[in-house]
Amino acid sequence: LISIPITMIRFSCKAAALFRSFCTPKTVQRCLHSTPVVRNVTGGFMGTVGNTPLIRLDTISRETGCEILVKAEFLNPGGSVKDRAALYLIKDAQEQGRMRPGGTVVEGTAGNTGIGLAHICNALGYQCVIYMPNTQSQEKIDTLRILGADIRPVPAVPYEDPDNYNHQAKRCAEGLDNAVWTDQFDNTANRKAHFETTGPEIWKQTGVGSYLKSLKKETRVVLADPPGSVLYSWFKTGELGNRKGTSITEGIGQGRVTANLQGTQLDDAVFVSDEESVEMTFRLLHEEGFCVGASSGLNVAAAVQLSKMMTPGSVIVTCLCDTGQRYAARLFNKKALADRGLLDAVPVAYRNALS
Repeated sequence: LISIPITMIRFSCKAAALFRSFCTPKTVQRCLHSTPVVRNVTGGFMGTVGNTPLIRLDTISRETGCEILVKAEFLNPGGSVKDRAALYLIKDAQEQGRMRPGGTVVEGTAGNTGIGLAHICNALGYQCVIYMPNTQSQEKIDTLRILGADIRPVPAVPYEDPDNYNHQAKRCAEGLDNAVWTDQFDNTANRKAHFETTGPEIWKQTGVGSYLKSLKKETRVVLADPPGSVLYSWFKTGELGNRKGTSITEGIGQGRVTANLQGTQLDDAVFVSDEESVEMTFRLLHEEGFCVGASSGLNVAAAVQLSKMMTPGSVIVTCLCDTGQRYAARLFNKKALADRGLLDAVPVAYRNALS
């Protein structure tokens, strides 16, 4: 029974009569003693992770002659695709008995996994400690602070360095009572999240990766790699090579083959330059209406590359990883782009929108 202050409602004569006929003493008595039926209600923060819409990019699909579809992962409750991994990393720790009530979750992250973990820790009553390279966007650092995480920015050094942010996170967790290092890069609960949720969702919506290949063998899985990462070279040559340069994209690319990547059924790999990623990010904003980060631009630029190798009408699915608001000061700022030599990558028609 919902109690409504009647004085706040202006009834028409017909509506008032209908209300009076419904709210008879007998009707009210039945409502008070009946069990309420509640439908389509989600259980807490964790219940809202996943089941994101699959969206056709109309302009880019027409341009390429292929169906370019994107999972709107920025619509997860924590604002990124990494909410899926965060949920499964914590569930994995709970199922293994490594977390007790009031415990602490420690992670090394470029930001988005940490944001997802911080949200879930708040919902479950855990503490959250985040180590991240001090090269990441200030917006993500500020978000983590708002969420109450103990945020520890550290110098960006290679994985081989003992002071790499991941190693510092591991040592921190080992030194705390009732704490767990969730180890997102090598804990395969991360990959399991996509096998059990993202893949089945796409299968139903199109009617990634390993799950789809298990159902339809002609499905191809393609890795998209930015500058500063070695995975494109690793796939094409079998050698990791030297990790050279950096990228405006954050939280994507690697200098090593992680446990989550080992054994993945990859069919191909494409390299996407920062210029391509930035151009596509601004096209997504001004032509498709989506304000997303540069990793989303990279994904869609990779899809466009693939469309040139495929027959017209082929379906290519990728994801829009997170929101562009997390990169306002460096991705949508004229001086920041110019300092990186990327201002010319922004289509001329869209440069007036830069701050």
